[in-house]
Amino acid sequence: MGSKIYVWAAIGMSLAFLGIRTAGAQTIVAERVASGLAKPLALVSHADPTRAYIVQQRGLILVLDLTTDTVLPTPFIDLSGRVSQSGNERGLLGMAFHPDFESNGLFYVDFTDRTTHATVIAQFSVSSDPDVADPGSFVQLLTYPQPFSNHNGGWIGFGPDGYLYIGAGDGGDANDPGNRAQTIEGMFLGKILRLDVNGDDFPADPDRNYAIPPTNPFVGIAGDDEIWAYGMRNPWRSSFDRATGDLWIGDVGQDAVEEIDFEPAGDPGGNNYGWRCMEGTRCTGLSGCTCNGPELTLPIHDYTHAEGCSVTGGYVYRGAAIPHLRGTYFFADYCSASVWSFRYDGATKSEFQSRTAELKPLDGTTINNIVSFGEDARGELYICDNGGELFRVVPRCRVDVNGDGMSNTQDVLGFLNLWAAEDPAADFTGDGLVDTRDVLRFLNDWTVGCP
Repeated sequence: MGSKIYVWAAIGMSLAFLGIRTAGAQTIVAERVASGLAKPLALVSHADPTRAYIVQQRGLILVLDLTTDTVLPTPFIDLSGRVSQSGNERGLLGMAFHPDFESNGLFYVDFTDRTTHATVIAQFSVSSDPDVADPGSFVQLLTYPQPFSNHNGGWIGFGPDGYLYIGAGDGGDANDPGNRAQTIEGMFLGKILRLDVNGDDFPADPDRNYAIPPTNPFVGIAGDDEIWAYGMRNPWRSSFDRATGDLWIGDVGQDAVEEIDFEPAGDPGGNNYGWRCMEGTRCTGLSGCTCNGPELTLPIHDYTHAEGCSVTGGYVYRGAAIPHLRGTYFFADYCSASVWSFRYDGATKSEFQSRTAELKPLDGTTINNIVSFGEDARGELYICDNGGELFRVVPRCRVDVNGDGMSNTQDVLGFLNLWAAEDPAADFTGDGLVDTRDVLRFLNDWTVGCP
């Protein structure tokens, strides 16, 4: 560390002699990583920084080699024989790796059954080949019926508590005709469920292979023990902030409003997010709950159908490549292909802005139907285009460290601060080390400036 401080000081003393160059205001861009995919709905990862996994709606999960940005020819698993092939909102809809995947090889999927059209949450395990799963390792955790072909939800993910969270849509059709989202007994639809996959409270029931977390909000009182939250219409893509543990939920609206819901880390659960009496912050006039009632948890952001028609929830960026955007939440709209971002500290929203034009790929390709975001093991952000492409969000200019659209001495100071702290963002050579070679590479690129 002493040598780093010496280098930092020596370079810092010479900054007064360095010129200032300007660049455009664009600080990030989307680069295409893969194309020719078939309805990619998600990109998920585990601790291995060399791999990510592309979930395709009709049943294939593919391995993306991040060292070469190539999709391996052999699928990780082929579930097409189990997965419904009909409808725009049925299919293989979600995937999550067990927190201890590196030691136990277990992962989980959410899909619509090919025969019954019910939702199935299932466990599989990897084979002796780390790039291929064992299709015969199927264990059903949970199943529940879907009365209509839409609003199947499908996101699953492990929280910082180690429990599996499941986003269940309200079962479809308009206006939630069965008031399912507000029904908390004998009804999983319109909910966020929370399961302990490491236990089994139902040994006599082959269709239920999980335990109930004892801290679930309805344990011991009226309401299904599996429920964590309710009042959801169709939670389409949720995520946990890997730094804070906060839960972010994109809930698709009906005729007028789309919404982003937020649940801070440590929340005891039991939140009612308002559907069907509310659509975002709009009163629907439907029964089931009281519009703007004190028992409801309102969204932290919503937008009308003047800007889109179907929200795609995203992630809080926590990667190394774009330091000035750490802590920024990205989300999109499927219909308009608009992308936005903002910061939220648990009380106040700030820095809201459109990212749509900024993310336009430089190779001339177009991002159309944004159906999902994803993040790799390093926390870098990806965009899934349902038309068959996968994009990565990258800095428009690597040497614009502070993201002000300029290449100047402040970026050198910013880089040296990252470098002295051994931040991964200072690994400019990409060799996994933060050393003096990164300083030399950064200064070489900085003299060229931003394009």
